[in-house]
Amino acid sequence: MKKTFILSFSLKNTYRVNGILYSLKQIPLVKRLLPEALYGVWGLKIFANILSAIWEVVSVFLGKGLYLLLMVFLPGLLYDGLPGEGVFLHILLFLTVIGCYANTALFNPSKDKYYAILLMRMDAREYTLVNYGCSILKTVIGFLPFALLFGLLSGVPAWLCALLPFSIAGCKLSYVAYMLRDYKLRGNVYNESRLDKFQWLGIALLLGLAYGLPAFGLVLPLAVPAALSLLSILIGAACIPGIYRFQGYREVCRGLLADAMFQMDAPARNAQTIKAANEKKISADVSVTSRKSGFEYLNELFILRHRKILWKSAERISYVCAALVCGALLALFLKPQLRPIANKLVMTWLPYFAFILYAINRGTGFTQALFMNCDHSLLTYSVYKRPGFVLKLFRIRLREIMKINAVPAFIIGAGLALILFASGGTDQPVNYIVLVVSTVCMSLFFSVHYLTIYYLLQPYTVGTELKGGTYKLVSIATYMVCYFLMQLRMPTLLFGGMTILFCVLYGIIACVLVYKLAPKTFRLRAG
Repeated sequence: MKKTFILSFSLKNTYRVNGILYSLKQIPLVKRLLPEALYGVWGLKIFANILSAIWEVVSVFLGKGLYLLLMVFLPGLLYDGLPGEGVFLHILLFLTVIGCYANTALFNPSKDKYYAILLMRMDAREYTLVNYGCSILKTVIGFLPFALLFGLLSGVPAWLCALLPFSIAGCKLSYVAYMLRDYKLRGNVYNESRLDKFQWLGIALLLGLAYGLPAFGLVLPLAVPAALSLLSILIGAACIPGIYRFQGYREVCRGLLADAMFQMDAPARNAQTIKAANEKKISADVSVTSRKSGFEYLNELFILRHRKILWKSAERISYVCAALVCGALLALFLKPQLRPIANKLVMTWLPYFAFILYAINRGTGFTQALFMNCDHSLLTYSVYKRPGFVLKLFRIRLREIMKINAVPAFIIGAGLALILFASGGTDQPVNYIVLVVSTVCMSLFFSVHYLTIYYLLQPYTVGTELKGGTYKLVSIATYMVCYFLMQLRMPTLLFGGMTILFCVLYGIIACVLVYKLAPKTFRLRAG
């Protein structure tokens, strides 16, 4: 297994290094300075290897530290009147159960498994055991310092903090052993990237128990998580021999990677698969028509025929947001002691909702549908790229994506205003208006933003693959800014006013850029 470990590490490192070099080649200002034979430059490969090593170390700790901080420790501070150690362990217990089947590592159809087992013909059993063992080891090592830090800050006994990483690993081992046994009995290969509706329902239920019960003053007694932690360690340890002796890893991996053989061997096929799936949702009703003319006619036909793709998810998000608002109002009615907390949150946590609106925004799906089912063909005509026509169609499309995103945003804004009123109100009534208008403006910003970068950085190839490196960098930067805003605490009136002003200015600048640059940048990519 030592040889397998070395080959596995070398494969992952090579894949990561090549990915870093490819990303560097996609940066507009940097790619001109780089040589054509990029992958053969010794100095750049050393640089990429250093970045890869840093990322390997950081990945062991960073994700797990942020997980405990953002998902367990900080939410626990919101529940006043409850023991900190009880809330910490209560939330962590239910989230650990989710992680048992949603993040197994062994049943993840990753690219390194595909390359190693199917292409390089490595021993499936040795490869799986080595990598799964490393994954469990990383889980324990990565969680240990943060479990001690945040656990002690919450009042959890030191001995129990030290056991938590081992109990998390024990839960993962137990579930993997159970699914391997299920494969022996029924031949079904579990795939963590394809959770069914019951598993998603289970995630929703467990999240509700994790964060909902403390809102009503209910947490599990300290003895329950402590006993379950010890039990999971014992059961996990007992499952190790069965996992080690299992002989059907090649069959499991083949079943797990069956779709990967199709998708990873030719990325273009994956894009075509997505396109084919979308085409099934497009209305084939020949009676769908429009009384408008020109680009308005083209746009209305597109919207009517693609309603399931464009509006269905927005409608579902709207229903969920409305249900959450009703649940929050009910909690404030049943638990009056929560009202001061809710009032304070609404008055200072508006920046947090920038990330929420970023997450539910449908800009990417809208532009993907535009390209695959419209622009993919229309961009072959030069008349379609005239500056005036580009700007006109941009404005029409912007209006439509704004409508789609504004519905859930308005529900969130109106819901925040209702929660503010139900939790004691405010001395400045203008805050109610700012809450509604600013959330809608944030939604409008993301609508403008994603449509603008689509026009300026058109990232799709002729084969409908997403290849634009700069587009990906801008998307990552957008995510980072929104994530930073989650940590920001600012009065609603101040942040809301700044948001409204920024969105107006950004919209004006975006229209100017699209008019000036899009005729040159909005084109089909060769690859």
